[in-house]
Amino acid sequence: MAHGEVRIDGDRLRLPGGVSVQFMRTLRLPETGTHALPPGLGVFPLRRVEDFPDTAPQEWLERGGVLLPVYLREAMWLSFGGSSEPAALQVGVGKVCAVSGKPWRDKLKRHPQNYVVLPRQPWLDGINSGKGTVRQFVAVPLGLGATVEGQVTGEEHWGGVQLQSFTLNERALERWREEQRRLAAERSARMRSAGYGGAVPQAAGAPPMPFAAAAPAGGAPVPAAAPAMGLGVGGSMRQEVYKDDRPDSDWSPTPAARVFVHLVTPPQWRRITGEAPPPSPVDRAAYNRAGLPWFDYYDEDGKDLAPTDTLEGVKPVGEWLGDDHEPWEPTKPGQVHPLGDPGKPVSDGDW
Repeated sequence: MAHGEVRIDGDRLRLPGGVSVQFMRTLRLPETGTHALPPGLGVFPLRRVEDFPDTAPQEWLERGGVLLPVYLREAMWLSFGGSSEPAALQVGVGKVCAVSGKPWRDKLKRHPQNYVVLPRQPWLDGINSGKGTVRQFVAVPLGLGATVEGQVTGEEHWGGVQLQSFTLNERALERWREEQRRLAAERSARMRSAGYGGAVPQAAGAPPMPFAAAAPAGGAPVPAAAPAMGLGVGGSMRQEVYKDDRPDSDWSPTPAARVFVHLVTPPQWRRITGEAPPPSPVDRAAYNRAGLPWFDYYDEDGKDLAPTDTLEGVKPVGEWLGDDHEPWEPTKPGQVHPLGDPGKPVSDGDW
């Protein structure tokens, strides 16, 4: 099957249809309780697998895609951006859908929904556990049974993260664009009637840049054995995975693009790319003692997807790797910042 072009722009993946994805470093949550959204602590670097033909594992070269370095038990979240045109994005963890818990497939499904809708879904921090929560993505080695893949399928073969995007079909996209033109004309008319003059300027997205070749590994090339890292789950946080409110017929029946994201340990990253890995994750107790922010996102019109039995039963990585010995420093009053909150009502009095 032919797929569209995926590019790296800095440390951002750009897929056709204006979809962009960044992999964000973050604090790992405790595996008990439900928490606010953890902060972003920088972006994971990305490199093309094909730029390392002498040092990347052969099976990775055959799959293509990109690689990123992650520490054992490090947490991550996916940040979505790009153009405002609607898109559907499938997210797989070891070729298990992170939204539905079903096997990876090349078609969108509504029951249960196996994708997130962009731009409504601004990010995804973990697998959909329903009732307004997700379980945090946490990196673990294959072979222990701790990954989502291992717990759902009984096997651990793929690891990594898989992304696949779908655009609106031509008729639905033209209807959407016409609606946007109508709304823009109405905004412009209101601006003119208020004495502000011409039309409201529309921001144009920057075109994707070509892949940047990474620096070759120093010294004699040493082909790597296939690194084996996947995603398990950690603590629970308050985050909704939004239900699609479009009819099925609006979406293209075939994917616009897909990409395989391979996860490597820091030593493997250095051996494959010749680059220094990023520093180890920030200590969350120190982060909280400093009073730095956590977040709570609110979308009044969004409808949360119900949990699936498959993903509800996934156990946290601590049951395989042992207890989390890093102490939990609770957040302080005022440390959780609302995002998308409607705000407090304004009182009215006598006029």
